[in-house]
Amino acid sequence: MYTPSRSIALALALGTVCSVGCAESPNLGRVATPEELAPWDISIGPDGAGLPAGSGTPRQGEAVFIAKCVACHGEKGAGKPNDQLVGGRGTLAGDQAPVKTIGSFWPYATTLFDYVRRAMPLNESKSLSNDEVYAVVAYLLHLNGIIEENETIDARTLPKVRMPNADGFVTFTRGK
Repeated sequence: MYTPSRSIALALALGTVCSVGCAESPNLGRVATPEELAPWDISIGPDGAGLPAGSGTPRQGEAVFIAKCVACHGEKGAGKPNDQLVGGRGTLAGDQAPVKTIGSFWPYATTLFDYVRRAMPLNESKSLSNDEVYAVVAYLLHLNGIIEENETIDARTLPKVRMPNADGFVTFTRGK
């Protein structure tokens, strides 16, 4: 004969058996060492901490851009609205939808380096050498009128680049 107490007892018994079986670790893997994690820790801070060795100029960057970026971002970064890299200054405060580009929106040049290094080109992320990333960043900064054509960008000079929208964000300080 069926009674609710039998169902409850059966459920409790099954729950106990299952929890005992799950209590042991499956012993899959181990904790990664700092040395193993280091190649994955490629973050670049706004102050330039973590920038690698290398350098590039706008002229060098143009060649890399044509070879690896123009298919998505268009000639000279003009692109379409969602992949446009150049222009847009003065659109953030207007009544129309803002055009968020490197020259109009990004607060730090080092963040641009970090993003390009990690995510571009979209179909081959992390495939550019450090010199190629510096060169593409220099080219994009030049197209946006932020640096001159003859400037060289490297770990020393990139953090000193003043972006047009540098004061357009609230500063966040850890631990405060």
